[in-house]
Amino acid sequence: MYKIMIIEDEKKISDIVKTSVEKWGFEVCPVKDFNNVFNEFVEENPHLVLMDINLPCYDGFYWCSKIRTVSKAPIIFLSSRTTNMDIVMAVNMGADDYITKPFSLEVLMAKITAILRRTYSYTEASLNTLEYNKAILSLKDNMLYFNDRNIELTKNEFKILFVLMKNHETIISRETIMQELWEDENFIDDNTLTVNINRLRKKLTEIGLVDFIKTIKNQGYVIK
Repeated sequence: MYKIMIIEDEKKISDIVKTSVEKWGFEVCPVKDFNNVFNEFVEENPHLVLMDINLPCYDGFYWCSKIRTVSKAPIIFLSSRTTNMDIVMAVNMGADDYITKPFSLEVLMAKITAILRRTYSYTEASLNTLEYNKAILSLKDNMLYFNDRNIELTKNEFKILFVLMKNHETIISRETIMQELWEDENFIDDNTLTVNINRLRKKLTEIGLVDFIKTIKNQGYVIK
């Protein structure tokens, strides 16, 4: 599960963004001490940072440059400052994107998921397979192996299994899975996800993996 750090001192904005991000199944860690932003970043080690510019003590540019000394985690600035100089400064400090306030939560989530997709790809160089309870998912050829049998997966089936196996024993919401399947302009709706899950379960059953994917009512899916 991806972890998002929010560095925003306006509590109302921070709470709204936190609620929206959590609805997509991400873990959220708002900064608690604005005098200690860097140390909190190191301790939490988030996958992505949402950062305001106008902050107590030191501004977002300062904290961005500090974070860049130890991490390449994506940083998105959320700011009411709209001058070209501010945007150029943010990019020069190491920001990956810049969104001006007020902003659309839908646009924010689209940008977050797009950056996470680009930064943390499915086929990490050091990882060729995922394995859980003798089921082996090949990241090279979209195949699933179990005992002496195997099945070929569609792109969507592969992504669903990848997310669930990588986060095994953790409940993954339908919203999170749908976002993983959303590429470019092709949004995967709720009905499409249900169809993909049902087809995947049928394939899994055929090779002996009965009830491999469990439904947790009103929460999502889990492999355990």
